[in-house]
Amino acid sequence: MAFGTFDVLHPGHVKYLEAARALGDYLVVIVTTDKNVEKFKGKKPVYPQDERAQIVGALRCVDEAVVGYEDDFYRTVEKFRPDILALGYDMRESEKEVEEKISGLGLKCGVKRIPAFRPEHHKSSKIKENIRK
Repeated sequence: MAFGTFDVLHPGHVKYLEAARALGDYLVVIVTTDKNVEKFKGKKPVYPQDERAQIVGALRCVDEAVVGYEDDFYRTVEKFRPDILALGYDMRESEKEVEEKISGLGLKCGVKRIPAFRPEHHKSSKIKENIRK
């Protein structure tokens, strides 16, 4: 299982998802809701959540893409019960924090941090800035 906003999909996103897929044999990707994007990033996404999920789901390395729950990140983990959670380099929680929370829910799954693969020009905010110019 992997997570992300995936607004303005770029090669760094693809590499993250390919690395997540390499950890198992079926990849579920949870796309952040519009409200949570606004809450955590301070701005609306370019594409609405359903369209972002559709775009991510079209990638060869992704078996299933769904929009997450707004109220609780871990609710999605409980629903799908993955063997491994692939955390992006920019997720705020540490692997240990996520492992403790998951264990507290009675779930057993590994947690792996995927390193950043993107050069600075692949950053979504940089892409948006270049488009405006």
